[in-house]
Amino acid sequence: MNTSLLQVLVGIFSGFLVAYLAYRARALSLSGFWSAAIVGSITFGLGGIAWAILLLSFFISSSLLSIAFKQKKKSLSEKFSKGSRRDWSQVLANGGVPTLLALTWFILREVNVDLADYGWVWLAYAGSLAAASADTWATELGVLNSRRPLLITSLKPVDPGTSGGISLTGAISAWVGSLFIAILAVIMSWAGWVESMPQVINWGQLGVVTLAGLLGSLADSLLGATLQAIYFCQSCEKETEKHPLHTCGSITYLARGLTWLNNDWVNVTCVVVGAVVAGLLSFA
Repeated sequence: MNTSLLQVLVGIFSGFLVAYLAYRARALSLSGFWSAAIVGSITFGLGGIAWAILLLSFFISSSLLSIAFKQKKKSLSEKFSKGSRRDWSQVLANGGVPTLLALTWFILREVNVDLADYGWVWLAYAGSLAAASADTWATELGVLNSRRPLLITSLKPVDPGTSGGISLTGAISAWVGSLFIAILAVIMSWAGWVESMPQVINWGQLGVVTLAGLLGSLADSLLGATLQAIYFCQSCEKETEKHPLHTCGSITYLARGLTWLNNDWVNVTCVVVGAVVAGLLSFA
């Protein structure tokens, strides 16, 4: 086997340690802790240091933004289906696809496939996290925009926190969040920590991962404005993602969208788009 038992054990320990620290910092719920521990253990233990650094960079930066602007988003809590403490479904929505790609990489390596032919797996992994980062940064920092956001499908002004709403601050934040992961991915390759990637600064890969992240975030906004389940509270006369009860305690009713397509599934789609775009462009 190419992966040592020590690496696996260190990966499991690191995954649980990071998840525990995040739980203590109130960035994760109890279910989020267990999910993050499993995701981290698989990615750290089977992928290696480069894969761990990329996942940690996304998770830590996103958690810090959530904590930093928690008070700013408090007034918008009635809009969002969940709070700032990520539960198991939120962890898997953002980390499930990257974990599967790390597992794919491990299997290819263990069966002695020439990893030089599978650089797309690393780029897809980076693209998936770039998309998750772009979406999260846009959500957390978009609330700082001085003007009301515009609905991406009609460009009509909507209330802050509305699914599918876009703003200049949010768009810039999405680009920075995606670029942040892309830069780290290129550095990991240049440092020789990714077996299939040449040790050079590859500006093409930087553009591929950044673009993949932005397109993933765009897909998230489009789904949020069209097919995502949005509910209506008759007592407050406001739209919300919360169901079956609104913040006020009243029952919410479906206003538009598909009942099964909640924010977690929208996030999964965002991450998948980022992975697919980066993977396909790696062959260009």
